[in-house]
Amino acid sequence: MKPAFHIAQVNVALPQEPLDAPLMAEFMAGLEPVNAVADASPGFVWRLQTEDGDATSIRAFEDERMIVNMSVWESLEALRGFVYGPLHRTFMARRREWFESMEVFMALWWIPAGHEPTVAEAKQRLREIERSGPGPSAFTFRKSFPAPGAPTTEPVIDERELCPS
Repeated sequence: MKPAFHIAQVNVALPQEPLDAPLMAEFMAGLEPVNAVADASPGFVWRLQTEDGDATSIRAFEDERMIVNMSVWESLEALRGFVYGPLHRTFMARRREWFESMEVFMALWWIPAGHEPTVAEAKQRLREIERSGPGPSAFTFRKSFPAPGAPTTEPVIDERELCPS
């Protein structure tokens, strides 16, 4: 049985230098292999991308340097499997080398299966976490919530932290 809801994720980053600067070269070289692993991962549904195959050219924020990444997964467990997998984890560990520290840089939320989230939705979810902290409509890996209609339980606390800043 296919799930009625999928998990959407957004993460944003503010590069320390322009994306074509030498400092960013390893990050930029890693985008294609990391995206290929995501695309082939169990439970992967969709990711935001341009014809270039990534989303680095999308300017969705007031600060034009800000880059955005969004994807949709069949379950929180599938997303977690990719995020904490070996290749992606290697790049997360180096986040501080490439990007400025941000208090709120990611959000997760449940969407109806088949819905393709927009950048505007993602920005709203980031603002919700910034204003009120994680809740059922916008949360993090550290404090996640079940899909709508799932048995009501306490939020799941995951001691691992995605991309500490």
